[in-house]
Amino acid sequence: MAAAVTGTPARAESEITTCSSQPAHTAAPHREALSAEDFVAGFLEDRDTELMCPKTVGELMEHLTEQNNTLKEQVLTVSSLVPPKVSAALSAVEDARCSLEALLQREQLTFNILHKHLQDAQPWMDKLEQTCNQVDFIERHMKYLRCLQHIEELSATVQQCLMTSSAWEAIRAVDSMAALDYGLNQSRCSHLQNFLQATLSFWHKIMKDRLTSDFEKLLTQLHWPIISPPTQSLTPTPSCQETEGQLELLVGQLLALQTSDDLLSQRTLDSSEALSSPQMSKPAPLCLPIQIMLLPLNKRFKYHFYGNRQTNSVSKPEWYLTQVLMWMGNNSTFMEETIQPTLDRGGVTLSAKVELCRGLLSLVQEKVASDASKLLYDDVLFCHLVEEVLQFEKELRSNHSYPAELPGVLHLLLEDAVLQKWLTMEKKMAVEKMDAMLSAERAWSSQYKDISDVDDLKAPDCAETFMTLLQVITERYRTLPCPSAQLKFLELQKELVDDFRIRLTQVMKEESRCPLGVRYCAILNAVNYISTILGDWGNDVFFLQLQQTAVSLGEEAVPGGLGIMEMGRLASLEGSLFDGLLALLDRLKGDMLGRLLDFLMREIKEKAKPYGQERWLSLPSQQDQSTMSLSSTACPMMLCVRDRLLNLHQVLGFSLFHLAWQGLAERLDNFLYQDVILCNNFSDGGAAQLQFDMTRNLFPLFGHYCKKPENFFKHVKEACIILCLNVGSAILLRSLIKESDMTRDCAGTGDPPPESALNELGVFCLAPCDVLILLSLRTSWFPS
Repeated sequence: MAAAVTGTPARAESEITTCSSQPAHTAAPHREALSAEDFVAGFLEDRDTELMCPKTVGELMEHLTEQNNTLKEQVLTVSSLVPPKVSAALSAVEDARCSLEALLQREQLTFNILHKHLQDAQPWMDKLEQTCNQVDFIERHMKYLRCLQHIEELSATVQQCLMTSSAWEAIRAVDSMAALDYGLNQSRCSHLQNFLQATLSFWHKIMKDRLTSDFEKLLTQLHWPIISPPTQSLTPTPSCQETEGQLELLVGQLLALQTSDDLLSQRTLDSSEALSSPQMSKPAPLCLPIQIMLLPLNKRFKYHFYGNRQTNSVSKPEWYLTQVLMWMGNNSTFMEETIQPTLDRGGVTLSAKVELCRGLLSLVQEKVASDASKLLYDDVLFCHLVEEVLQFEKELRSNHSYPAELPGVLHLLLEDAVLQKWLTMEKKMAVEKMDAMLSAERAWSSQYKDISDVDDLKAPDCAETFMTLLQVITERYRTLPCPSAQLKFLELQKELVDDFRIRLTQVMKEESRCPLGVRYCAILNAVNYISTILGDWGNDVFFLQLQQTAVSLGEEAVPGGLGIMEMGRLASLEGSLFDGLLALLDRLKGDMLGRLLDFLMREIKEKAKPYGQERWLSLPSQQDQSTMSLSSTACPMMLCVRDRLLNLHQVLGFSLFHLAWQGLAERLDNFLYQDVILCNNFSDGGAAQLQFDMTRNLFPLFGHYCKKPENFFKHVKEACIILCLNVGSAILLRSLIKESDMTRDCAGTGDPPPESALNELGVFCLAPCDVLILLSLRTSWFPS
């Protein structure tokens, strides 16, 4: 309110200043900031001419007085309106304060009443809580006693059924007891749980022992287990219907006892895992009939392959592995023809043969794990164990149709220590074999060298042996159940390939003095062979799957890591896992081919010196010769080219030879064009002789390997066309090219470009400037 009051005079003063300054239109804006005395002095100075007239002074005085009165009235009106508004606001605030105090008083009164009520009701609440606790305590005791009574009733039922030989009722009572044990799994009544578990275990053992005894007797009658290969069908004959019915009855009762058996087995397993490794996953337990059928085989296995028996030898893992495979094969028919129909009628969706294999496989897994840990420091025995385990896994999956989704024995080789030892041994043995194969007497000769239709790559023995070694490694780790472990073996293979490439490079440098030698060409064939095989592997389904695994695992897949660009190329299948090696091999192949072609060109150039110095100006014209023949100076060059082509065709693989003769043709074309044609002048006879030498002698040497060899000698072919033009055509062509050069910057001439004329002559490679140079090499510009 004070601010509003003090603000009013300020606005009034502003209005007075504004109104007083309105008649003086020439007053400057900065005068508003002057003091009152300065304003009056300035006001009088501005109107000094008006003040000289008394009439004007009176009018000015009356005007100012009227304005002053108006402003006073405005100030008094505003001042009179402010106090009522302030009073109204103060009155509203006072009313709000009074209401708030009344509410606080009512709140305090209500709180006091409620507090007194709670104090009065607290004894009743304490008594009610005590009563509820007593009721809950009694109720829990009643439930405890009813559960205990139910356990005793089930126990009595089992006992009575056993006395009356009512096996099915006893099994149902034991099954109910097992369901009750499962229901009390989360209960904190430990004594009740222990009593129930002890009772269940007691009756379950009695029932299982009785059924096991009866089932073993029946299996004995059926000649189980079958140790030697069966000679006839083991399906019960019609006279053995009683045995078949008894078998179905016992198998059904054992299957009905499966729930309690699984529960007790799981509890035993949990207690053992709590002491060892609780994170390890265990397979589902075998069904009871199969467990009982495996008992005699388990005894035989432990008798022969544990303890101090001679058959228990770590150097002979094939003994127990072969024995288990024989047991699987010998008993498969019995399981399929005798046990499987009984399981099917019992409503069990299990394969009796697979269950038997699972049980026998558990024996092998335990034995292999024990032997592998003992052989980590014995290289020879460890490698032998790995080979036998891999062979066992192969026969298990193929011959016995063991499902792929069930674990075999290979996962035992993926333990960190065992896997690292396996990788170390693979590398060690591969390096030793590389040393042996490179130092062998026939390392650089091909075993198919005499059969041209079989060996297009002409790979030497060392390269074929090395790739066979890599293929064997691939077959060993192909069936591993862990993709990350497979990628470790793949990295080992890539490391071995790079090592072999370095060894080939070292040998190549020793042989580079004679690139046409057998060993140098064999090394080139080896590099090409390895590159071809790796390229095929890059498109193989197995390696494509590994490629996607490497992309999904990212940096964890490859020890050296993969860049973002390479990861993208692998994910889109634009590249392969072997791209890095292929680039290095292609670089080595290109370098070796370059050395070979350079050597050939040096030899050809030496042979071609007389041909380049031929007196092309003095050669007779074609009309003066009855028949044309090859230039005598060209014979050494032609023979050299022919012999080297035949030699390369014999020692290089097909794809390599294709690259070699094309590269030789390209270099030979440049050499003849630059060092023979452009360095000489030609008469008509010389041009005709040159064309004859090229088209009828040189080009046919390459015609054995392609249909149109002249396409690989474009410079020479087109130079011969220009040099052999008749005089009139040559003059017109030269004039056309020169006129085109002079009018190149002029527009709208309408003349065809010289390239069109050259194309009509069959000249596509040479530029017009090159054609002018060739035309200048002609010596006869007038018809003879």
